[in-house]
Amino acid sequence: MDYNRIFKAAIDRLHDEGRYRVFIDILRDKGRYPNAQCFAGHNGPKPITVWCSNDYLGMGQHPAVIEAMEGALHEVGAGSGGTRNIGGNTHFHVQLEAELADLHGKESALLFTSGYVSNEAALSTLGKLLPGCVIFSDELNHASMIAGIKSSGCEKRIFRHNDLDHLEELLAAEDPDTPKLIAFESVYSMDGDIAPIAAICDLADRYGALTYLDEVHAVGMYGERGGGISERDSVAHRLTIIEGTLGKAFGVMGGYIAADQTIVDCIRSYAPGFIFTTSLSPVLVAGALASVRHLKSSDEERAGQQAAAASLKRKFRSAGLPVMDSVTHIVPLIVGCPVKAKRISDILLAEYGLYVQPINFPTVPRGTERLRFCPGPNHTEEMQDELTGALVEIWDRLEMKQAA
Repeated sequence: MDYNRIFKAAIDRLHDEGRYRVFIDILRDKGRYPNAQCFAGHNGPKPITVWCSNDYLGMGQHPAVIEAMEGALHEVGAGSGGTRNIGGNTHFHVQLEAELADLHGKESALLFTSGYVSNEAALSTLGKLLPGCVIFSDELNHASMIAGIKSSGCEKRIFRHNDLDHLEELLAAEDPDTPKLIAFESVYSMDGDIAPIAAICDLADRYGALTYLDEVHAVGMYGERGGGISERDSVAHRLTIIEGTLGKAFGVMGGYIAADQTIVDCIRSYAPGFIFTTSLSPVLVAGALASVRHLKSSDEERAGQQAAAASLKRKFRSAGLPVMDSVTHIVPLIVGCPVKAKRISDILLAEYGLYVQPINFPTVPRGTERLRFCPGPNHTEEMQDELTGALVEIWDRLEMKQAA
């Protein structure tokens, strides 16, 4: 058996389809983000502007976050000492979980090493604990949610994206006594649309279902204190479990769930992804704690992000670029071809020093390939004009279709 040939053929398929993921070599410039240095494809570092980072609000460079992390490093050292039941609960973990529970109006919260792990661990454990549970999953749910649902061993029903009629049809078809869980995201990060959370909660109440909301692309950015779309829409109290991340708007690393004390205790006690994973470094947790506390009281970053997103959408539309409709901070530019999406990304980086990642299948359906821009409060008008001009030139060069 030629094992190497099999592995090489698998990689070659990705190249042929234009779906090979490139992980570029960069260093961000603290205090100057979204400016960074790129080490890929040339001699020495080259200055670039980053347009696709999920450090949505630039909190990864905020002075309060940096100060908290430096202080924790000198106070307690680098590591956590292993899993939390062995190495102990670093007090920063206890404080951050209390802050996150308060952020979402829940009794308790639980930290994980990433949003992927929190989704996979929570959903798989919930499904195993609820006898005969059926999980109703939005068709565009994140890979981490899909992995958790698969691992749960439950039966699943997939409803069309944000389609309330289809969801109700599926719920109504089940035995009223069957345990049910509806899993969905507040913001679909590839299109930038928002789920009808209140209406889904209405269906959950009607058919006796629990609700699990992924707020990864909303926490920190929406709501008066950064509690996400569920806070903005005043529905957090109606949701059974809210899941979020500390690695995007909060600018550090980690994932979490917030729910009532009993549910959190069940996840903490039964989820292998929590029990057997080394806990986050106290340095990271201290930084996340500072970020959450800051964004609870500061709206400056959120306002700056929304202004930048609205401005970039206007510039793209005025230039005739095919920007997709979006009601959030996500600015998707449709391309429709994986090879061209990769080609545009390569030209932007090599010739203009502008970095944006192409989004191809399986992240989005075939034929909807796109470039996904995430303007934040530190993306200036000048940066936006430079980006728009570069895209117009490339669109013309490649004879791409413009907006109707």
